[in-house]
Amino acid sequence: MKRILFIVLLFASSPQLLAQNITGDWHGLLKQIKLRVVFHISETNNGFSSTLDSPDQGATGIPVTSTFFENDSLKITVANLGVTYKAKLVDNSFEGTFLQAGLQLPLKLTRQAIEKPKQNRPQEPEMPYPYYTEEVSFNNENANITLAGTLTLPEQVGKYPAVVLITGSGPQDRNEELAGHKPFLVIADHLTKNGIAVLRYDDRGFGQSTGDFSTATSTDFATDVQSAISYLKTRKEIDQNKIGLVGHSEGGIIAPMVASKSEDINFIVLLAGTGIRGDSLLSMQGRLVEAAMGQSKENMEKSAEIRKEIIDMVMKSEDIPNLRNDLTAYLKTETVVEKIKVLLPPGMGMDQFITTQLNFMATPWMVYFLRHDPGKILETVDCAVLALNGEKDVQVPPKENLSAIKTALEKAGNNKFRVEELPGLNHLFQECKTGAPTEYGTIEQTFSPIALSKISDWILDQVR
Repeated sequence: MKRILFIVLLFASSPQLLAQNITGDWHGLLKQIKLRVVFHISETNNGFSSTLDSPDQGATGIPVTSTFFENDSLKITVANLGVTYKAKLVDNSFEGTFLQAGLQLPLKLTRQAIEKPKQNRPQEPEMPYPYYTEEVSFNNENANITLAGTLTLPEQVGKYPAVVLITGSGPQDRNEELAGHKPFLVIADHLTKNGIAVLRYDDRGFGQSTGDFSTATSTDFATDVQSAISYLKTRKEIDQNKIGLVGHSEGGIIAPMVASKSEDINFIVLLAGTGIRGDSLLSMQGRLVEAAMGQSKENMEKSAEIRKEIIDMVMKSEDIPNLRNDLTAYLKTETVVEKIKVLLPPGMGMDQFITTQLNFMATPWMVYFLRHDPGKILETVDCAVLALNGEKDVQVPPKENLSAIKTALEKAGNNKFRVEELPGLNHLFQECKTGAPTEYGTIEQTFSPIALSKISDWILDQVR
């Protein structure tokens, strides 16, 4: 849904005489999303190994997956994120293309450090904040991990209603930073100024949190949320009868999962949350994203046919290794190859396309996501629910999902809910033109003030 751009790399090349050319630190900038990356490459007995820093998201020492380097050509595959990077070594810099889930971005790596790009993000608060802020950590004891985050309180002393913010899919920091924006920082600032305490935290295995993100599914992330609730209940500043969840995208799937099993949840807010099963959502999403990006009708039909077959194979799979083999065999059949060739982005070869598909689709997270029916969970939720979707959201189409959410809550006999489609807003709740993901980083606004007010006003109504 929102599996936005992170690179975790392993350099493993054998020619020893090349070590002096590629060992050390390499700096790059994904310009379209204003995200810096730094690769730290060192020599090993078998070639090279590497770690990644993402300075703008507070993530350092991220382990890497696989790399091939020969004749000045570099090819990097990041299995758990569905990422491929191909580049040529030219005048002591790598010039190439970064691809993930069909998104293609130029990426140049050099030896020179890059200053953080200056962007006009007027909604981001600046210190000192007019409220109390504390860096915190808490344990998910069942998973044996520690989650690091930020707790904001209207005042250091007092007793306040509170919310836990739940990020969307893909590894996210506590600010849910993507495309040069920090939505959760803006939401936390707004809610805290309106008298609501907010806990936000780095996803497991990312930022300052421990654990393994790559093997986790939504059920694992739900246990992290429950651990956050348990932590809030230890704080004397939190009114334990007024704790809620605010989930964005996949977070809007996780919030009902937690609420359906916990008596500690007073309300939930679903921001671009889903009401339909994952396989149907991914199918709709593919068509809408391609249309928003100007793909031809003929190519969209070819893409839809291939996507349907891949989704069907994932739905029927019994284990990941066999799924990878089956997907590879399907994508290499002659008729499929002919269709794919006209769909490939410039510079992407068939092998690269297949690897990207395998790493994106043949994962525990994707298998769970496609099979999960959020409507069934919502049928068991009896707390107050606010569901907001943007009219121009091409990742979680509003009409189908809001309708399904409404139907499920009515079936549950829940009369404490509101669903609303917000005109002109995209998946990140920005005022936009097309709704395409490529537009996110070009928009100055981080989060619609109208949407912010709807969230805070509704929460305050629930906790009065």
